[in-house]
Amino acid sequence: MNSDSMRLASYDRYGPADVLREVTGPLPHVRPGEVLVRVRALSVNGGELAMRAGRLRPFSGRRFPKQVGLDVVGDVVEPGASRFAVGDLVWGIGGMPLSTAAEYAAVRPDRLGLVPDGLDAIQAAALPAGTTAITALRDKAALAPGERLLVRGATGGVGYVAVQLGKAMGAHVTGLASAPNLDLVRELGADEAIDYRRPGELGQFDVILDTVGTDLAAFRRLLTPGGRMVAISFDLEHPVRSFGYIAANSMRRTRWTRFFSGDPKTPLFAELGRWVSAGAIRPQVDRVFPLSDIAGAHRALENGGVRGKVVIEI
Repeated sequence: MNSDSMRLASYDRYGPADVLREVTGPLPHVRPGEVLVRVRALSVNGGELAMRAGRLRPFSGRRFPKQVGLDVVGDVVEPGASRFAVGDLVWGIGGMPLSTAAEYAAVRPDRLGLVPDGLDAIQAAALPAGTTAITALRDKAALAPGERLLVRGATGGVGYVAVQLGKAMGAHVTGLASAPNLDLVRELGADEAIDYRRPGELGQFDVILDTVGTDLAAFRRLLTPGGRMVAISFDLEHPVRSFGYIAANSMRRTRWTRFFSGDPKTPLFAELGRWVSAGAIRPQVDRVFPLSDIAGAHRALENGGVRGKVVIEI
């Protein structure tokens, strides 16, 4: 590298998307055991929006400036003692504090995997959140062939992968999404695509994957006696009440609701790659923004109606 500085996305106060800007800052400090990645693309995640808006202040604190960017796709520049080689195209999760919306990122090697053949950086950036879908359906809910699966937010960043994965695992899949996106839900392989504003009688489900976080009690009533609901989001308008409900219902032996926040490691990225290589999961890119329009990328996700992932190209 010929410079000791890089472009990155930053904000110096909580607020709307407009607080974000592209600035110049120092290259990341690469600690022993980390890999330096030249970032090529990443996606925008819902938790980042909440953090930037100040809705998670107890977790994010008051120290500024702050950076954004959770997942990462890029080329290995300095592999250190890892199993990766210079030039490998990798995908992964940068972890906390957020910092991958930048030209370079230092990432622990156990949070990275090799991007499978056939994917370019933009396509790959639409998929790391799919590790959450794998953990939710395979590990948390133990989804079995023939079971009925409901995916709330079926065209969102995790939901669109969950629809495909659920179908590949042999489930009968119902996807809830906005009316303009129902065509995509069907294209992803769902057996039923339903407008979440006019759901009608949904019936009962063995597994519900909730990516929305609101009205959990109402959806829990749709579970069969042995049903399981996995929530990966919570009600940001009423966080205490939302977490309280999840905690109370997580202890139930039947018809339970459990929350988790993904922390994927290399084996999970390898599993995601196998599903992708087998053709069971394909990327869905909604729009691509340059780093200079990081505010526009956040705004696009906040405005709703996203079909897959909003991707930032560095």
